[in-house]
Amino acid sequence: MKRLVFSLASLLMAVTSFTAHAAGNAAAGEQKVAVCAACHGSDGNSTVSSNPKLAGQNERYTLKQLLDIKSGARVVPLMTGLLNNFSEQDLADIAAFYATQEPTLEGANPDLIETGESIYRAGIASLGVAACSACHSPDGSGLAQAGFPKLGGQHAEYIANQMKAFRSGARANDGDPAPMRIVSERLTDAEIEALASYISGLH
Repeated sequence: MKRLVFSLASLLMAVTSFTAHAAGNAAAGEQKVAVCAACHGSDGNSTVSSNPKLAGQNERYTLKQLLDIKSGARVVPLMTGLLNNFSEQDLADIAAFYATQEPTLEGANPDLIETGESIYRAGIASLGVAACSACHSPDGSGLAQAGFPKLGGQHAEYIANQMKAFRSGARANDGDPAPMRIVSERLTDAEIEALASYISGLH
């Protein structure tokens, strides 16, 4: 129980790790996303399950990821150098554009729903794993003001890959409280796959 309380406290502390950035202009952003379209689709709905959907993602989260990728705080080999010529305002505009786009829907594997739903909504108390819904909301829409991402409808493969990257330490840009690293390191591959599938079907 103490570990669960610690995990929840860490998740809530992560809210304070986001700093203020320039306000984005969606109309301007639409003119700046050509370089993104090859991997993420013209409207942010990637058709490749290893590439994230950006459509409908909350603006604050997308901007933080773009800034982290540009600075090297988050390493995405396929994006190396792609953002070098973009200013912070450019990236804010891009984030704003994607936030206005309608995401396409995905579906969950029926065989994995029970396990995935249990972890997403209740966590695993015995392992100190907090419920995902605490930060990402019951319907997967995220908490935009806190900078916590929308997950519902995202590709299951992408979600699973990111959780495994957090677990291995290959991705570590979830702030000093390390909420995603704490959660992911306590889940098995099977639990991550079930959780990712369930999240993909949320909308």
